[in-house]
Amino acid sequence: METVIERNPVSQQISQHIPESKDPRIVIIGGGFAGIELVARLANLPVQVVLLDKHNFHTFQPLLYQVATAGLGPGDISSPLREFLRNKNKNFHFRLATVEHIDHAAKNVITDTGSLHYDYLVIASGAIPNYFGNEELQRNAHSLKSIPEALELRNSMIENFEKALLIKDEEELQKFMNVVIVGAGPTGVELAGAIEELRRNVLPKDYPELDFSKMQIHLIEGQDQVLGAMSDFAGRKAKKYLENMGVNVQLQDILESYDGETAVLKNGDAINTHCLIWAAGVKGNAIDGVGISNVKGGRIAVNHFNEVTGMQDVFAIGDVALMLDEDNPRGYPMLAPVAIQQAENLGRNFEVFIGLKKDADLKPFKYFDKGTMATIGRNKAVVDAPFGIKFGGFFGWFAWMFIHLVSIIGFRRKLLVFSNWLWNYFTYNRGNRFIIKKKN
Repeated sequence: METVIERNPVSQQISQHIPESKDPRIVIIGGGFAGIELVARLANLPVQVVLLDKHNFHTFQPLLYQVATAGLGPGDISSPLREFLRNKNKNFHFRLATVEHIDHAAKNVITDTGSLHYDYLVIASGAIPNYFGNEELQRNAHSLKSIPEALELRNSMIENFEKALLIKDEEELQKFMNVVIVGAGPTGVELAGAIEELRRNVLPKDYPELDFSKMQIHLIEGQDQVLGAMSDFAGRKAKKYLENMGVNVQLQDILESYDGETAVLKNGDAINTHCLIWAAGVKGNAIDGVGISNVKGGRIAVNHFNEVTGMQDVFAIGDVALMLDEDNPRGYPMLAPVAIQQAENLGRNFEVFIGLKKDADLKPFKYFDKGTMATIGRNKAVVDAPFGIKFGGFFGWFAWMFIHLVSIIGFRRKLLVFSNWLWNYFTYNRGNRFIIKKKN
């Protein structure tokens, strides 16, 4: 007779109705890059895998800015988790739920739809915007970490131009036409380039009554370099591209306040705008109950096997995990390749954790940097490749496009994205300029 692992009786009363199994249950929180990679890596192991996420789809976050700027539709960069993962793991289960608390003593995950017992828990909850305690900014600014936020930003920008048609006062008109982006990392730079291309090639045709030469796009950065996490070469080249396109790049300046109408900078400048996009900081999306003492900037402290410090059978991978070493005293960068490689390594180590390889040693995580890149617009990109290779321009843009295209999940979505890019390239047109929201 097969032995069935005993579950906590309390969790049975309000469970997620996951079938009982003789195999250990691994609960994964988050269907981002780390979460879906781990599901795939566990496919051939004798384990039951349960994935929890507040959305039923995976989002290819590097292209969110193209949804926000009408270049792509939300379905082009989103993959239903059930569709993608059902063929990866026969012992896979998905539940749509928002995780509220971890009861480590009882080994239960408490969600808004019930609780679930785990044998092993993996937190892959990603990152969220970090407003550094500024409630006014959080209330009034746009962010770009999810499909709903991308659609909200797209709606807001297009709606502002519709309203601008009705405005005669010049100062008031500027509020509806100007765009301020705070943070000159990859998200900020790519957004600035995409909005500038809209201003130059698309919006004048849609709104011939408006003078788009008066529209200002401001990119504000507190550091002394654009793309501060990349090389000096990449930063200088990206800044030159942006300025040549007409973007106002302001370095070593900080946003002091934003009330929804005026952005006030530390140097005293005031910019009138109804559209301010916050891309200046993110923090790990930590889960209540993991241990506040283990959290730094929202990231959960882990060792080099991704085990959460001070907790047994609990792991964290991806953006939410803070792994420190001599080469990374502030933790590994919050990038998709780091998340994917941590999931790969943890998947291999689970063979040891569950006893398949009793005499084997755990393999510590070691990141292989495959390079970073950012695009600034048509035929313009910068690439920091391995072995100190750096380049930009058309070849950088082509490399960026190729890498992102092959990384998208599913042939259909690759085809949709490629066809949209091809159409946009030759026609200077973006076919997703819709305002879609529930009427108030």
